[in-house]
Amino acid sequence: MHLSRRSILSLVGATILSPSAYAQGAGVDPMGIRSIGSPKAPVTAIEYFSLTCTHCAHFGTVTMPQVKPNLVDTGKLQIIYKDFPLDQVALMAAQVARSLPVDQYYPFIEALFASQSDWAFTPGIDYKQSIYKYAALAGMDRPTYDAALANDALKNFILQGQQEAETMYHVNSTPSFLINGTLHPGALEYADFADIVNKAAKA
Repeated sequence: MHLSRRSILSLVGATILSPSAYAQGAGVDPMGIRSIGSPKAPVTAIEYFSLTCTHCAHFGTVTMPQVKPNLVDTGKLQIIYKDFPLDQVALMAAQVARSLPVDQYYPFIEALFASQSDWAFTPGIDYKQSIYKYAALAGMDRPTYDAALANDALKNFILQGQQEAETMYHVNSTPSFLINGTLHPGALEYADFADIVNKAAKA
């Protein structure tokens, strides 16, 4: 799917951040929790995903537009995002996403899912440059972008989290959802996902 610049801007957010928002000491913790929904929600879903996974993109573009207003915004569900990169391109994109201000994280990954065929699968593209195109639309300047990709501590944090998911929860595919402690693999359609959430809320 190819999106126009206007479409991407609407996905990333109406307010594009100035480069100064990313200045040293701006308070962005790339290894902090990335989530949507209330921490007090009765149901918590930890989503293990890869930004180059087509099934994850399907969930993000088809199922999430129903999940967010019906389950997240109503206070029933909190989603915590955990990177499970399937390749080096996904790892690069994850590092960039986590280097954005927290309130830009979810819109950015949704924008990447919506435009996945453009930045991840176009034959012969320069992946570093293709990801930067979307980071720039979110307001990230080039020095910050390059620093995100060079952040070995962040890279190790993501890869360690992936290994822990494999070892502790037996995650071996994306997307996978750990919903109130029970693993549910696959890009669930809304009806199935909502049913699991509703049953977990009543448990």
